[in-house]
Amino acid sequence: MGQKMKISVADLLLESRIPGNYYSKETYVKGDLEMGLLENHRGDRLLALPQTLIQGIYAGLDKETGAASRLVLFNCGLWWGKSFFRRFQDEVSGYYGTALADLKMAEFLQALRRCWATYGWGKLVFDQSYQTQGFLVIQTWNSAFARQHLPGDEPACALEAGVLAAFFSELSGQELSCLQTSCESLGADSNRFVIGVKSRLLMAEVLVEQQTPHLEIMAKLCG
Repeated sequence: MGQKMKISVADLLLESRIPGNYYSKETYVKGDLEMGLLENHRGDRLLALPQTLIQGIYAGLDKETGAASRLVLFNCGLWWGKSFFRRFQDEVSGYYGTALADLKMAEFLQALRRCWATYGWGKLVFDQSYQTQGFLVIQTWNSAFARQHLPGDEPACALEAGVLAAFFSELSGQELSCLQTSCESLGADSNRFVIGVKSRLLMAEVLVEQQTPHLEIMAKLCG
């Protein structure tokens, strides 16, 4: 993904013990039920979204924008992903007492996995198999968005793809894109997202439309 990344993708293989858990569900989410408020450690407001609301958003987008639903969701994810990165950066930097870019990679990855789970987005893991080819693959399970359906037989987690594109663009200091190559909504065992330079991902978009298996897509991207 270039040589200007603030955090080297090569370091993603590091493992070490992680002190504490800032995103512990027992302490991270606080609330005032009488006032109808949910907040985090710092007093930032949080919202619990019912599955039916997400279903309504998808249905409304499908009705109003049709095939453009995926692009709308992706752009919404891009916008929110920048805000998510700033919050994550502030929270994690404050917890460890150091700039996010100076964290050990194991600490960074553990914090992101725990944050993702605490927010109710499911389980997230990193696949560094293609790092030397300039791609990072993220795999998730139990996505609330994968339970929805968009027009056609394509992956449904466009909003998550936008969030990941924005997050890693901010982290690396360069513009990256994200393409979902498998989705639980289509019967896959998990949701897979490929992050890399947009121009290198373009050829894979057609393969996704053709429901090409993830490993075949990666073989063509790296071939």
